[in-house]
Amino acid sequence: MAKRTKGKCKFCGKEYTFSYMNRHLPVCEARQKKWEQETGSKKCGYFELAVYPKYNRDHWLFVEIKETATLKDLDQFLRDIWLECCGHLSAFDINGVSYDVAPGDDFWGEPAKSMNYKLKSVLEKGMTFDYEYDFGSTTELMITVVNYRVRNYRKEKLVILSRNNPLEMICDTCGKKPAAYICAQCCYEGNGLLCEDCAKTHECGEEMFLPVCNSPRMGVCGYCGSDIYPDQFLSDTEMG
Repeated sequence: MAKRTKGKCKFCGKEYTFSYMNRHLPVCEARQKKWEQETGSKKCGYFELAVYPKYNRDHWLFVEIKETATLKDLDQFLRDIWLECCGHLSAFDINGVSYDVAPGDDFWGEPAKSMNYKLKSVLEKGMTFDYEYDFGSTTELMITVVNYRVRNYRKEKLVILSRNNPLEMICDTCGKKPAAYICAQCCYEGNGLLCEDCAKTHECGEEMFLPVCNSPRMGVCGYCGSDIYPDQFLSDTEMG
């Protein structure tokens, strides 16, 4: 897969890599201008989170989320944009404490807590914590709290600030055309990407095909992409 993927800033539309976006967002002039235009006396705290797979930075997200949102809200967002395929279990690990989507008794240690905790009670600026979806074919994510600020209240619980652009993937068979599918069998051998034409003659059969999508869970279990969020994130300047 490609390295140093770029993504668009929600506010100005400029494209940066993950590390540069992390530096850009706090000083984005378009974002600062939008803050200056906000009105209202009601205030709320917001966490800015960077989300990325545990073992690479091909896929990444920057989001802003209310401090009054719960871990369950964050879990649902991650499922909606990157992960949900078969209703698997999931859990956050924050400072050694497990917060599970369906907590139960643990005979080997401390019982897990629920995800009903508000973010302001478990997060603080500068921390990094783990998240897992599906305890069989697990997708492991890392989440860093890159900032916290108090600003004017808005109704949205969560806003995407940036997301990596879809990766450019070429068919492993012909080496020329854009990949449309990934073979769930061959991907474990490192050569499962298929264009529309090569897919027609692929020996594993179409029942093994999953769509190419902008997610670290691509090709895993039955994941077919998000029904809510398009693969290409658009900035405010593109949305009009």
